[in-house]
Amino acid sequence: MAEEDFGRFVDWSQLGDLAKTATGSSVPSKDVKELKQQARTGQWEKNHALRAQVYRHLIRSLPCRTVTPDAEVYRDAMGASGGRKQNPASHPLPEFVDGMSVPQYCLKAESLGSVHAVISCVASQFPDISYCPALPAVTALLLHWSCDEAHCFESVSRMLACNQPGRHMLDQTFLAFQSACMTFGDLANKYCPSAHKLIVATATDARDVYSDWQRWVLGDLPFGHVARVMDVFLVEGYKVLYRVALAILKFYRKQKAAAGAQASKPAQQDSAGVRADIQAFVKGIGSSVTPEKLLEKAFSIRLFSRKEINLLQLTNEKSLQQKGITVKQKRRNVQLAVSAETFNSEIVSAKEIRDIWAWIPERFALCQPQLLFTTSTHGCSLNRFYSHCEGYEPTLMLIKTTEGEVCGAFLSTDWEERKRGGNKLSFFGTGECFIFKMKPEMERFEWVVIKHPELANAGQGSSDEQAEDDQQANSDTHPNTHTLPTEKPATDPSHLSPFLSARHFNLNSRNTSMFMAGNVDSIIIGGGIGNALYIDSELNHGRTGHCTTFDNPPLCSENFQIALLEVWGFQDAMTT
Repeated sequence: MAEEDFGRFVDWSQLGDLAKTATGSSVPSKDVKELKQQARTGQWEKNHALRAQVYRHLIRSLPCRTVTPDAEVYRDAMGASGGRKQNPASHPLPEFVDGMSVPQYCLKAESLGSVHAVISCVASQFPDISYCPALPAVTALLLHWSCDEAHCFESVSRMLACNQPGRHMLDQTFLAFQSACMTFGDLANKYCPSAHKLIVATATDARDVYSDWQRWVLGDLPFGHVARVMDVFLVEGYKVLYRVALAILKFYRKQKAAAGAQASKPAQQDSAGVRADIQAFVKGIGSSVTPEKLLEKAFSIRLFSRKEINLLQLTNEKSLQQKGITVKQKRRNVQLAVSAETFNSEIVSAKEIRDIWAWIPERFALCQPQLLFTTSTHGCSLNRFYSHCEGYEPTLMLIKTTEGEVCGAFLSTDWEERKRGGNKLSFFGTGECFIFKMKPEMERFEWVVIKHPELANAGQGSSDEQAEDDQQANSDTHPNTHTLPTEKPATDPSHLSPFLSARHFNLNSRNTSMFMAGNVDSIIIGGGIGNALYIDSELNHGRTGHCTTFDNPPLCSENFQIALLEVWGFQDAMTT
């Protein structure tokens, strides 16, 4: 195959030092160790034809499904349009790329239409793909070293169809993508603690920032850098993306430190601002970090194995499945999810309930609020509270005090769970629980581990006796506060995601995992040292204070009298 065949889509004027050369285009080695060494040292960097041949060899060597679409399938599917100048508008990107655009890199402007055409054909041949935002960048990259669109299509198809046990090239479902983001958060916490602390300190939601980690590598990196990453990725697999993203995070933190951003405590800003700042840094990384330095930093991380990644990935996927998060859910405008005509609360207005609805997990956002219990109708009885609320999950509790203050809690778990401990007060629930206050001002307080994942590794109680001593000491200081002894973890939490629900990996309950509890005498929201909310059996008096689980201030007057209490369920809008 002539060398120029591999460059028909490339704008050579943009390549600079990476422009094609005719020297050294020997047959690529088939020895894995030699290929690994060549990829890491950049031996294909300045020989476009050799790199194209190596890519073809590596991709054709991937174990794939028995029936995997090849170049002929593309030619048959595209018919006469194949090979012609493609109009991107004629091949709109599928929904599963989640709005990601095609990076041009060093392609000709007219070549972007070819990327659209290849992705469009991929979507028709792989109907099982539901979420793959990295596909536009990967397709655009492979087109640089493809002799025609059909060749590029075959390469992309083989990467998607790879079925080697324990290895995958691209995430193809929202579940896989989301668990990968959680896994990156775990790895950042463990291997880049300084950078991770910076993200936690400056962004309102570290998870939101880490959701861009793949885009940093496949989308934002300059072409010279991402081409070197692609060399290693095709040889060594998915773990390379994690390594490079962690290296980017380390360099980002170094830049912030050099700029004096850590001279004092950094100001926290909206996560979108931090995401934009990192994106700008990655796009301009070439001014301070060479591709060699980036890869050197990436592979300098010790004790980083594919086995560890797979373990974290599987654990995170299991947690997401148990919480019902398996697909990307488009969040409809919350004003449509809560109807002002049918919503009738004595505590909050329709506008205020819409504000609360914007906080709840996405899979419930399209549900209609359903009134389950209100003291104005059902009376002030904890037994009646339980009888009306059991069987519903999740629920939303609203409290209005006699002083006109309003606060509440989103509770992830059915109150019937309390019966597992008999009449003994025991905590249950998940990390999706949160508490909030509405009046005089509006603020939400999430599970403390979400913003401070390092607390997942907090020290455990040394013994049952020590836990009992702590409980007694807390009772002596706060005689009306209920605290529970520490649960012994079934699994070492340092190996599991700090973003999982507590019941999935048994965090130290004394520290961070006391979400909700109830018996015949009271109900409690949030525990540890203090309680976010304590309500007596007559649903008449309550207390609020700081608690470890939500790291919150008092939600209203510390000792309050309840004027009204309502509990709302979530009714599927499709059944109403």
